[in-house]
Amino acid sequence: MLLIHCPYCGEKREEEEFTYDNEAGIVRPTDPEDLTDEEWGDYVFGRQNLCGPIYESWVHTAGCRKFLIVKRDNSNNKIDKTMTVQEASADKNYQEFNSTANSNIKKTNK
Repeated sequence: MLLIHCPYCGEKREEEEFTYDNEAGIVRPTDPEDLTDEEWGDYVFGRQNLCGPIYESWVHTAGCRKFLIVKRDNSNNKIDKTMTVQEASADKNYQEFNSTANSNIKKTNK
């Protein structure tokens, strides 16, 4: 079981209190109705699937109900750090990760 630190509540809580959302930083298409089926498929399913440190979006559903960013090594489940969404947007490593993540999604933001 993972123990996840909620940066809003200030406590480590059990994984069951949280809901995994997605790989963090995926940008939703600005005009999804204009996408082809292939482009929409790239947005929905195009993920990095890296082994190692990744950034994930989680929701503290049984607590404050806020979104948080978790940097976790998925090869051993070790959580390196958690951040508020605002803190993550200022984190250089997070921005670099997002740049790579979104480059896997073709043509969704023309």
